[in-house]
Amino acid sequence: MANPNFEQIQFDVQDGVALVTLNRPDQMNTWTPVMARELSDAMYECDDDDRIRAVILTGSGRAFCAGADLSGGEGGFTEKTKITRPTKWPYQIGKPVIAAINGAAVGVGITYAMLADIRIAAARAKIGFAMVRRGILPELASHVTVSQVAGFSNAADLLLTGRMMSGEEAKEKGIVSESLDAEVLLERAKGIADDIAQNTAPVSVALSKKLLWQNIASNIPQLMETEGKLINWLGDSVDVKEGVKAFFEKREPNWSMSPSRDIPEDLLDLTKGN
Repeated sequence: MANPNFEQIQFDVQDGVALVTLNRPDQMNTWTPVMARELSDAMYECDDDDRIRAVILTGSGRAFCAGADLSGGEGGFTEKTKITRPTKWPYQIGKPVIAAINGAAVGVGITYAMLADIRIAAARAKIGFAMVRRGILPELASHVTVSQVAGFSNAADLLLTGRMMSGEEAKEKGIVSESLDAEVLLERAKGIADDIAQNTAPVSVALSKKLLWQNIASNIPQLMETEGKLINWLGDSVDVKEGVKAFFEKREPNWSMSPSRDIPEDLLDLTKGN
């Protein structure tokens, strides 16, 4: 069963497993407002359909998601699309969500995957929370999800440097639970999903997932809201313009903003208590 109504993702259901594929392979599945809306719609569909017992997220072609689509400049970090209902994220649905990171997962490509329940990655996949290298901020509550799965020190290493790591290192850090050859990654994800679909009770799984996320999920909406305000401010800053320009020009950025002078007090107040 396939859903033909999506433009930038594919949605297929077979034997109780939904396969949600980010589908902009020529653009390395870079993130757009359309993709964001369609992924949310897919999560609603997975949550509402009792025939679906598990969900796999993956990417078409050689990437999982290579970050925000910056083809139009730094506006790709803050571009919004009209929504008719609240966004539904992978952690919010009552079905296990498995992210099969088949290739590059950068920026939002990895922060979105952090909202899945299980992550496995191709050993040679390039993974990075690269936002600070573009003058922007990690989002989608990654400041809590990464720390939760990898520990504070590893989270600080990855979020504050924005450096790239392989799928193998992501396994060592706890970001993913398995690193495998790319050729067998989707087969492994389907094996996990099929096991859930065939051998577990749906209500038990839904309640167990809710309890697993309970402590951190209560902080996610507020953190996403705070991140959004900070990102909107950064999105208009000279540093993000320089970060994106330097990225495309393949050179080192020349940052000009000052942490001690340029961050408004009201933005600093937003970070208190998060």
